Amino acid sequence: MNNKNKFRLYFLGVIQFFIGITAIAGGIRLISNPNGLPDFPIEWLINSPFTNYFFPGLVLLIIIGFGYVASGTATFLRKGYSGSMASLLGLCLIVYMTVEVWFVGLRNFLQPLYFILGVIVFALGSNLIKSAKKPFGIETGSPPNNIPVKI
Repeated sequence: MNNKNKFRLYFLGVIQFFIGITAIAGGIRLISNPNGLPDFPIEWLINSPFTNYFFPGLVLLIIIGFGYVASGTATFLRKGYSGSMASLLGLCLIVYMTVEVWFVGLRNFLQPLYFILGVIVFALGSNLIKSAKKPFGIETGSPPNNIPVKI
């Protein structure tokens, strides 16, 4: 693995752990205070399908938080599925942030920041899948010339 790919892998892992740890903290905070906080008033949820912050906090904790920590671990351990995990969780974060802004509005700089981080994780994960010799453990490419292919 060349230095450029090592840097990408390290950068991806660091971003994943950052997102995961901050999402775990945010998820616990929302679950512990489902009826709102001074910086997350319950009134923000008036136009949403949620009556309190419990379910959004649970999704933030489990899917985004624990998911990103697991994905970051897989990235640092260089598991073959780490690119797939990163891409999937990048999409999850993009969707989570889009839904949040849709229902509560753009409230602070963290919403676009995490949206952009989701895009970066998705892009790096997709790049990792493409650069792997065996994405998903399956050999890709054309069959050797000496093997006939039936169409």
